[in-house]
Amino acid sequence: MPSLQVRDLPEEIYHSLCAEAVQEHRSIAQQAVAVLARGLRMDGSAQRRRAMLLAKIQAHDPGRLYPDPAVLIREDRER
Repeated sequence: MPSLQVRDLPEEIYHSLCAEAVQEHRSIAQQAVAVLARGLRMDGSAQRRRAMLLAKIQAHDPGRLYPDPAVLIREDRER
């Protein structure tokens, strides 16, 4: 995974980032990634990313019905 080093970060930004990290129960690095993702309009939520991907797949092939995963798992277990 790539890394990023920021030089000459203004002190008030650093302190705000630290305060947000404490409030969100994250490390400073995790909070920095979350703030960057938010600023770049990238939602860090895995659930939202999955929902967006599923919507994109269904929009690509709207006539196709996708089976319920629970049904597929149940069928596989019964084999």
